[in-house]
Amino acid sequence: MEKLTGGDALLLSLIEENVDTIFGYPGGTIIPVYDRMYYYANRIRHILARHEQGAVHAAQGYARVSGKTGVVVATSGPGATNLTTGLADAMIDSTPLVCIVGQVGAPFLGTDAFQETDFIGISMPVTKWSYQITDAAEVSQVIAKAFYIAGSGRPGPVVVDFTKNAQVGACDFRYQKCTFIRSYVPAPRVKTEEVAAAATAISGAKKPFALVGHGVELANAGKELVAFLEKADIPFGWTLLGKSVVPADHPLNMGMLGMHGSYAPNKKTNECDVLIAVGMRFDDRIISDLNAYARQAKVVHLEIDKAEVNKNVKADFPVLADLKESLPLLTQAVDEAKHTEWIGSFKPYADHELTKVITPQLHPGKGDITMGEAVDRVSKRAGGKAILVTDVGQQQMVAARYFEVKQPRSVVTSGGLGTMGFGLPAAIGAKVAAPDREVVLFVGDGGIQMTIQELGVIMQEDVGVKIVLLNNSFLGMVRQWQELFFGKRYVATPMVNPDFVKLAEAYNIRGRRVAERAALDAAVDEMFAHKGAYLLEVAVQPEGNVFPMVPAGASLEEIRFE
Repeated sequence: MEKLTGGDALLLSLIEENVDTIFGYPGGTIIPVYDRMYYYANRIRHILARHEQGAVHAAQGYARVSGKTGVVVATSGPGATNLTTGLADAMIDSTPLVCIVGQVGAPFLGTDAFQETDFIGISMPVTKWSYQITDAAEVSQVIAKAFYIAGSGRPGPVVVDFTKNAQVGACDFRYQKCTFIRSYVPAPRVKTEEVAAAATAISGAKKPFALVGHGVELANAGKELVAFLEKADIPFGWTLLGKSVVPADHPLNMGMLGMHGSYAPNKKTNECDVLIAVGMRFDDRIISDLNAYARQAKVVHLEIDKAEVNKNVKADFPVLADLKESLPLLTQAVDEAKHTEWIGSFKPYADHELTKVITPQLHPGKGDITMGEAVDRVSKRAGGKAILVTDVGQQQMVAARYFEVKQPRSVVTSGGLGTMGFGLPAAIGAKVAAPDREVVLFVGDGGIQMTIQELGVIMQEDVGVKIVLLNNSFLGMVRQWQELFFGKRYVATPMVNPDFVKLAEAYNIRGRRVAERAALDAAVDEMFAHKGAYLLEVAVQPEGNVFPMVPAGASLEEIRFE
């Protein structure tokens, strides 16, 4: 043991947890920690965000791609509160984060001191755990506990509120990783009787259908899932966050589920006899009208979080356990099967969607460039190898539908919270996590302006993100709803935008704007040929819509194609 400050103890604890990157923004109450960073600069990289929201979204992107816990450091008061959106986003999308925020000295707590906020109270509803350190002696134990909670079981964000006196106070340092907390059970033990009951139901199914969610990726159970699906010959659809769990070209892959999902998997949800939910939570964007959702099917639900079982859809056969453990047992227990006729029955629906939606989107031939064809051209050039990052809105749904990924941990998007402004900083974090992979961000003209200051991070850190800005001069998704459900009353959705290429150039980022279809391929080639960051602005249909669409609250049978 050696005497150190609380700031030293924090940084050494992070090193013990194999942290190599911190995303942050300094301020008054966290200066002592930043001062000690000077002595650890060769062991931990600090990336200076331009706003704390940018820091937390970048940490999310880093965590989602790397599989590690993202780390954020910020100051108290507004610095801490600026993290709140990212915490809520990480909580609902199960992203592991440890956020360390400065706090006024313990003697000043409760006095309304400068930049004091009760961030423990603020953050508790949107974190797995929040704790305030008031003594330097607590640091190593609290950080160990924070990483264990953030990364175990169903992952999520943790906040450590670090008072200034604890940062400068002397302490002995000894680090021991946390592997157990009394009363905290990250993953239920698998029950063989639950697996057996689920296996019997699945083996007896004539029309089984699986719903694949983000939980499979969080459990690193993609291979186990494929083994199960292939043995039982089960077609599957995927949620937005489950897109990269199984390669896009797998023959059992029937496409995206939900509001803007593919026609076949949405229709077949209401035709299957056994519905197998794997690591997904039956979000309202998937089920829409609960009273008309899969009423004919027996439901098998494989899930790690007991709170998600029977929350929205009743599970006839729940299997509560870590998917890494439960899926191999289920695979062993199910009968080998062939469902050729059932799988073939998806094709007429897929063909209908191809005619009504996909072909007009990807090959319009005339008129303005569509979002779909822009995404498709970029996707073909990327060859299934790139990491897809999106902001929120129409470009998010179009990218999810038409951008092909073939590797795990290759999709980073804001699912449950739907946070505009997420995309740009998340793409930075994704590229930092995977510097040798291409990272492609699709973002709209509305979303990019919410965190556009993070272009400064790209400039300072030389982060080679490829930014595809689909510009329709509208807040596109809101405008689509206004068109379809509010009599085309376009209130507060038209946008007058800046010259985005000039803005990019101001940050030393090469850019190009394309408005003509004939120039699109060459522009995409130029973007990928360029070694550094690149902003490709594509002027797309001002009033283009994303179809198919299940209106909010409607049944899956009410899917619209126009």
